[in-house]
Amino acid sequence: MHVSALFNFQSLITVILLLICTCAYIRNFVPKLIDRNKEGLLGVFWKLARIGERLSPWVALSCMCMAVVVLFF
Repeated sequence: MHVSALFNFQSLITVILLLICTCAYIRNFVPKLIDRNKEGLLGVFWKLARIGERLSPWVALSCMCMAVVVLFF
């Protein structure tokens, strides 16, 4: 049985971490793309980029821990 990422906690955390890392990466190279949408539905990507920038050591540690969990458990 295949469970979507919304109902599997491990997959949900993986998707959120990937979104945070992707938004921060895109904002690093094309800041206008993320910064012009600070409000509304697309403002979520701006907020994820801010989380990735401000908490980057914690996000990196979380990504490494999630990689170990996905690979070995």
